[in-house]
Amino acid sequence: MTEPTPRSLADDLRGRDDQQLAELLQARPDLARPSPADLTALAARATTRASIQRALDGLDLAHLQALEALLVAAPADDEEVAGLLGTDAPTAHRLLGRLHDLALCWRSAEGLRAPRPVVEVVGEPGGLGPLAPGVPEGTALDAALDGLTERHRNLLAALTWGPARGAVATAPADGSSASPMVTAARELLEAGLLVREDDEHVVLPRQVALRLREGRLHRRSAVEPPPVEHPVLDPEVVDAAAGGRAADLIVLATEIVDEWGAHPPRVLRSGGLAARDLSRLAAHLETGPEEVAWLLESAHAAGLLAVDDGGHRSEAQAVWAPTSAADAWMDEEVGDRWATLATAWWSMSAAPSLVGSSESGRVNVLSTQTSFPPGRQRRHDVLRALGALPDGAAPTADDLAGLLRWRHPLRAARSGGELGVGLGTVLREAEWAGLTGRGALSTPGRELVLGTGGAPAAMTPLVPPSVDHVLLQADLTAIAPGRLDGPARALMRLSSDVESRGGATVHRFTDESVRRALDLGWPADRLLEELAGVSRTGVPQPLDYLVRDVARRHGLARVGACASYLRCDDVALLDRVERDRALGMVQWRRVAPTVLVSPVPATTVLDLLREEQYGPVTDGADGGLELVGATLRRAPRPSSPPVRVSGVDPVVSAQVVAVMRSGDGNRHAPTSGEGSSDPVVVAAAMREAAADGQALWIGYADDVGGVATHLLRPLAVEGGRVRATVGEADVARTFLLHRITRVRPAD
Repeated sequence: MTEPTPRSLADDLRGRDDQQLAELLQARPDLARPSPADLTALAARATTRASIQRALDGLDLAHLQALEALLVAAPADDEEVAGLLGTDAPTAHRLLGRLHDLALCWRSAEGLRAPRPVVEVVGEPGGLGPLAPGVPEGTALDAALDGLTERHRNLLAALTWGPARGAVATAPADGSSASPMVTAARELLEAGLLVREDDEHVVLPRQVALRLREGRLHRRSAVEPPPVEHPVLDPEVVDAAAGGRAADLIVLATEIVDEWGAHPPRVLRSGGLAARDLSRLAAHLETGPEEVAWLLESAHAAGLLAVDDGGHRSEAQAVWAPTSAADAWMDEEVGDRWATLATAWWSMSAAPSLVGSSESGRVNVLSTQTSFPPGRQRRHDVLRALGALPDGAAPTADDLAGLLRWRHPLRAARSGGELGVGLGTVLREAEWAGLTGRGALSTPGRELVLGTGGAPAAMTPLVPPSVDHVLLQADLTAIAPGRLDGPARALMRLSSDVESRGGATVHRFTDESVRRALDLGWPADRLLEELAGVSRTGVPQPLDYLVRDVARRHGLARVGACASYLRCDDVALLDRVERDRALGMVQWRRVAPTVLVSPVPATTVLDLLREEQYGPVTDGADGGLELVGATLRRAPRPSSPPVRVSGVDPVVSAQVVAVMRSGDGNRHAPTSGEGSSDPVVVAAAMREAAADGQALWIGYADDVGGVATHLLRPLAVEGGRVRATVGEADVARTFLLHRITRVRPAD
């Protein structure tokens, strides 16, 4: 026995196997959230306007034109669609097959059909007007068109390729003769080649337009992507450039973790980071504020930065600080460290390019104002389009924009003029992230875009290896011939300041930088020994003199608690401290030739003296030297991980299919006669009944909680309400859609 022919999209879905249903859910993930109760609910959800619009947004121009051809020819077969598209039957079969897989059409006995909501969302396919009665057909239509004058042809030509509607002035009220164009329009109306829509507008019927277009739906068929001119670079050169950018990314992110761990900036009352703190960090990193804003948003999305409010203490100042996850991140392999940041950028909803002044005010980095979910979709569209080109392809932004308009025409139309701006932003950020190199998609970038999980392993050999040594110079500088990591990096960060960055980083030793090491209790001999251990050139004499000279003057002044006191055996130095105007707020009072006391806390006095380069150390409670280690601020790990938007994977889709199969079996069991209660199914059934003039039995909840049964004939469904007649009455009533508890067709 042959299987029954599907009579609806729901029947078509029931005829698919589990693998086909799982692939549908993966292609249209919104259908799986929440899980449909059965296949009827799946069909209803697939025909909601929101879901259809999402599906259409993902179609390229070829499939959109194929869908329009299907709506024109429905019920359609491959040959009819191929004729409308100006292509061959195998191409039409491939395009229609994909539309069927996406549940945008279903197979009836006569051919492929699209559900009515799809027709409503698409609107007038190809700019064609509606089918109109009374229009000549066949040879009569050919004869009518052959007999047209040039004025008639010009009028029809203006409407042929759309829009199909035109305004035609009415005859003059004073009885004077009408214009030639008005006369031509009236003659076309009389011949049935135009149809009047109202007193001032006419419509070109679909039959006439298709004949004038010679059976073609579009002026230019777009079943194949447009050619993209691009230079082809050596993939090894592309990967090398991407590896260099990845190394820079890791260095900058590590520097932010170290800098904010020691000096965390405060959180603005309105959220985010102050503009001056962003500028200060950009100057420290010697990088533009745009790239620093992008890096901060990516690190925050990766969970490396968070707000530390001091454990919700009322007196604590909330600051931005690295999280505990940042420490684990710095111990990972270089490829994994890069992948953490690149993946965070790929999936985050923030748009760092919004940071700065705008018409609506200032947008601060790390604030909620940078949230722009369409930016994530734009990143995916751009890099996937780049990934569709051959390896090493580096197209210009204009050429890539043309390909994007073909791949996602509806999204490109909505973005309008922003497409070029957004495209340039994405390409720039992809370069910063190391996904591209010299304008072409790198091998690790391709792995990340495809989601194969091989991006970290692909990037690891491309990142230049770190170095564990420096070259100490006689001018009090040290050159790191590469990316420093491990103990060498910690030592240089402690005892020197970065003077310039690049392929070789230049560090400079100063009184202040050497004093940082001494403040932590490092003797001069140990510091020089450690520097000699990481240097390939030994310790130059000027650096030795600098360290020992700072050490000789370091610790002469001693700070303790009085609230605080300052003691120093050098009376002249103590006199200078007492008279220093920069320390006026300390309110010194001399209690002995070598002792000053102050009402200011010792920690504040210590910080002020260090700022003025006096190099003090701390006295302990017993009067002995107390060494205070560097305190690194760490924010608690966020209670919830950063938001990640992902599709429906094969495991989840298989589980959802199993639930629907079970629900579908229960629905058709003999004990089940209640009808559907799924709100999506109820709304879809109401719309279908209103369009087809069918009757439905519904359960309707009243104001006191009772449920009454009515026989409805829906007339219209809009705004959450249903206008319908009840039983045999002719008077229309209004029902609230959310009060309908169940629905089933009337027998």
